Amino acid sequence: MPRRQYDLTLPDLTGRRALVTGASDGMGLGMAEALAAAGAEVLVPVRNRAKGEAAVAVIRGRVPHARLVLHDLDLSSLESVAALGERLVAEGEPIHLMINNAGVMTPPDRQTTADGHELQLGTNHLGHFALTGRLLPLLRAGRARVTSQASVAARRGSINWDDLSWERSYDGMGAYRQSKIACGLFGLELSRRSAAGGWGLTSNVSHPGVAPTSLLAARPEVGRGDDTTSVKVIRWLSARGLLVGTVETAKLPALMAVTTGDDGGFYGPQWPGRAGGPPGPEALWAPLRRDADAARLWEVSEELTGVRFG
Repeated sequence: MPRRQYDLTLPDLTGRRALVTGASDGMGLGMAEALAAAGAEVLVPVRNRAKGEAAVAVIRGRVPHARLVLHDLDLSSLESVAALGERLVAEGEPIHLMINNAGVMTPPDRQTTADGHELQLGTNHLGHFALTGRLLPLLRAGRARVTSQASVAARRGSINWDDLSWERSYDGMGAYRQSKIACGLFGLELSRRSAAGGWGLTSNVSHPGVAPTSLLAARPEVGRGDDTTSVKVIRWLSARGLLVGTVETAKLPALMAVTTGDDGGFYGPQWPGRAGGPPGPEALWAPLRRDADAARLWEVSEELTGVRFG
């Protein structure tokens, strides 16, 4: 059975400046390509410079007029986040679109960031929280649209308040689920705080469904030498157009959210089960409706990162 593909027509983004984390491969690369094709200048911050250069070459091969700027960024290092923030703020160019997309998933063993936080919480949430806070002057100047990428893993579960860094009993999927709930809560709380503080930002949340990306593939840098069984099954289903999406369709909810989505909205694939299909709005999952958790997480995140908004 051939794979079903969907498309999304983006508005003209000429004169706009966008930033996409995790754009060196997979759906992040597709997001950067789509934004560049629509006319935006796209900032591509990457941990692996060689991989980033290869991604930029791929995009320019497909979109000859693409305007891309490569930057160094390791989201698992708050020092690296601060360095990029300082560099961009010094340049003074407004940012109009931002997709907090990069992530790491289920290292076999507990790992920590350069700052001592559990790797998934530190990279997926705290790194993006700090980066958004560092760039707030540029985002306000551009009246930016910010989209934070959650995951189907965030449909259930909660924040492990008693052991945020999973030091006492590490559960890789539990820690991943927590990090993605945190991403969603952050995106929604940013919307509320922007409205209350007059920051002028639009903030919403998306999720890509399920697709054969590199998250569950072999990743030696997180201690996974071989592809997981899960990603093999997902590839098989994706190739046959069954239940799940593709790398190409997985990028679409975030692109919809960041260009035309509602402030405080939630976007994902529309097939039953929300693992694949065309992009569209959906109701918030229960863990993302806990406003008290969102406010508490914001305060904790400011303490853990040393970054304060407003």
